[in-house]
Amino acid sequence: MAPTHSGGGSRFREASSLGRFPVRCDRPPERRKPGIARTTTDAGSTPRGEGERAVILNTIQSRVRTSPAYRAIADQVRYRRQDVSGTVPKIPALPYLYISPFFVLFAVFLLFPTVYTLYLSFFNYLGASNEVLLTVDFVVFQLTIPQIANLQFVGLDHYTRLLFQDSLFHQALFNTSFIFLVQVPLMVVLGLATALVLDAKFIRAKSVFRTLIALPVATGLVAYSTIFLLLFNGDVGVINYALETIGLGRVPWLSDAWWARITLVIAVTWRWLGYNMIILLAGLQTVPEQLYEAAEVDGASRWQKFRFVTLPQLRPVLLFVVVSSTIGTFQIFAEPYVITGGGPSNATITIVQYIYNQAFLQLNLGYASAVSVALVILVSIMSIIQIRYGGAE
Repeated sequence: MAPTHSGGGSRFREASSLGRFPVRCDRPPERRKPGIARTTTDAGSTPRGEGERAVILNTIQSRVRTSPAYRAIADQVRYRRQDVSGTVPKIPALPYLYISPFFVLFAVFLLFPTVYTLYLSFFNYLGASNEVLLTVDFVVFQLTIPQIANLQFVGLDHYTRLLFQDSLFHQALFNTSFIFLVQVPLMVVLGLATALVLDAKFIRAKSVFRTLIALPVATGLVAYSTIFLLLFNGDVGVINYALETIGLGRVPWLSDAWWARITLVIAVTWRWLGYNMIILLAGLQTVPEQLYEAAEVDGASRWQKFRFVTLPQLRPVLLFVVVSSTIGTFQIFAEPYVITGGGPSNATITIVQYIYNQAFLQLNLGYASAVSVALVILVSIMSIIQIRYGGAE
């Protein structure tokens, strides 16, 4: 009796499982190289992912780099590079040659003017000179350095004059000190208040307000000084027109000594408020939030958090703002030159404007140099005092 289909199929499977017959397969088995993972799916040759592709590339690179041929080529390249490096002459001063442009520019545009100003402060300037100051003989050529000016040695006469005899210098020193004592504290307080407001969490569109407040810093000195001259004009100025509109009288902004100084204070504060606000705002954003949270746990009020947390953390930033504002205020020139012209009756002339008048209008270069040296000494002393009492840390 012939075997049934089901019986024959079961014997075929049983024989196949015992290894007596080969198992049927639609495709030959894959032959994989050792160390390389399978990257294709059963349905085709599409990569399974970027991770597997990276594994393949890393494996290929590692095999290439560890191959004897690659090592031999790399050794040859390294030996050739060492041979070339050995033939190049070593110049000990080569690094100094690379940084020499900085020292050249520093010596020409900063060191020499500073030293020559100090030197010139002991002389009277008598005009230009064609005489030879120094001649240096080289092997190939001869270098001749001409004398810059005809000078007459006067010693400390210029310093004696500015300290005890020059009333106009004393007036310029008073005007500059007045602007400094009024404008710097006002600008620091307003800058800190503005930074605190813009740092608050409930303020929206902070970037817009920061940009608008900091925008005056980008304006030119002469341009904004001219605008303030037109705004505070006593006859046709917009400020006096607005004051008359609301029932107030005209203010002699530019014709009265007191109000002319106040005008300069307003102009300088308007321009530099945004600059100091940005610096103080950056300092506020570096204060750790944990300090405020600890103060709230201890029951501190807003004023106490500002006094005992914010101000101590802002101490270095405030010191920088005060010192930089002091230096900038004692160097003020464009505002009084354009807005008030130093008037009325020299009520707004500043030290730098006085130096300009002596050097370029009256050609007293020796005396102007002495005033410049005195200004540098004065600003340096004030900065040292501020740093000492403000905290060097």
